[in-house]
Amino acid sequence: MGHSSLPTRENAIYRLAAGLVRLGKFEFPVQLNETTRAWLERAAPLEDAQTASDMRAVAAGRVDAGALERLSSKPVYNAQLRTTCVATLLQGGHAENALPQSARATVNCRVLPGEPIDEVQKTLVRVLNDDQIALTPTWIHVSSAPSPLNPEVMKAIEALSARFWPGAPVIPSMSTGATDGSFLRNAGIPTYGHSGLAMNVDDIRAHGKDERILLKSFYEGVEYLYELVKMLSTGSQAQRPASQ
Repeated sequence: MGHSSLPTRENAIYRLAAGLVRLGKFEFPVQLNETTRAWLERAAPLEDAQTASDMRAVAAGRVDAGALERLSSKPVYNAQLRTTCVATLLQGGHAENALPQSARATVNCRVLPGEPIDEVQKTLVRVLNDDQIALTPTWIHVSSAPSPLNPEVMKAIEALSARFWPGAPVIPSMSTGATDGSFLRNAGIPTYGHSGLAMNVDDIRAHGKDERILLKSFYEGVEYLYELVKMLSTGSQAQRPASQ
């Protein structure tokens, strides 16, 4: 604190920035669960030869530094392999000609299901490595274990998908976003997210002002989910109408 014409060695912005640089270079350890392991195995055939080999190696538990480095360099794979924490907001100082009294950053963490939150917090403190950087949680959810891949649910989805979209593989995946599923899992209710919406993989506009889906996909998705609910609730093998 003071006038910027008389800078001191201590600077809140520099200290925080240095801590964030250390965080930016850190990666949480790889932790697979039943869903992410199945995703790696089933999605591998759809990738190029090197990526497929890397996915199979990681899914099999083989320690391969090269495979982990290559997969981790791609955000979509990295977010499936480990807990992630990234700086998203940064504030510091109070005037252009004054030394900063304080600096503040928001670090957004996406914690793997079942990983203790307090362990993640301890890891962040260790990585920031500065006792003058205070870490204050703004929201803590109650951690819950991932839902197991229920064979009955998977079998129904696979059977019905084969009727609606012949040849399309069924690949379970872990959502990197937040859902209400964690609250249901905390209540002991296995929870699965499934839309039945066919989307163009090159036209993802989720959360955008122009978010959209094909009209055909909407009506087909409604029919698909209706049939899936009937299959799961009655144990029947519902048939798709011949007109489709």
